[in-house]
Amino acid sequence: MYKNILVPIDVWEKELTDMVTPHVESLAKLEDARIHFLAVIPAFPYGGFESGLSVADLEKRLIDSTKKELGEIIRKFSLPEDRADRYIVIGRPKDKILERAEAISADLIIIGSRRPSISTYLLGSTAAAVVRYAKTSVLVVR
Repeated sequence: MYKNILVPIDVWEKELTDMVTPHVESLAKLEDARIHFLAVIPAFPYGGFESGLSVADLEKRLIDSTKKELGEIIRKFSLPEDRADRYIVIGRPKDKILERAEAISADLIIIGSRRPSISTYLLGSTAAAVVRYAKTSVLVVR
């Protein structure tokens, strides 16, 4: 039923990752699915910083640290390496998650979410946007 599962991971939100881990592992084993891990680094709208660091320099540093963190997270999942893909992209999380889901023909998106607060009711959350606009099933884990 599920052959391609997209798992967006915020590498700095370990609690959310810990929540989705058992669901991803169960479905991957049950369905013999390929798991696509996605880390999205929000884009910076600035040209540079007072420290002299350019946006490109900062993005490179973020990509490097995200790659390291994502690798450590993926190792914690008990999945065969040949069934786990990883992607690191820069942009708006909602947009990049939806784009990747379409690109890989995802059958399911598994995303972690916190209990809604007043700010998420007013501003919205990434998980809510993914649920609203995804063309495939979404499992929201709390």
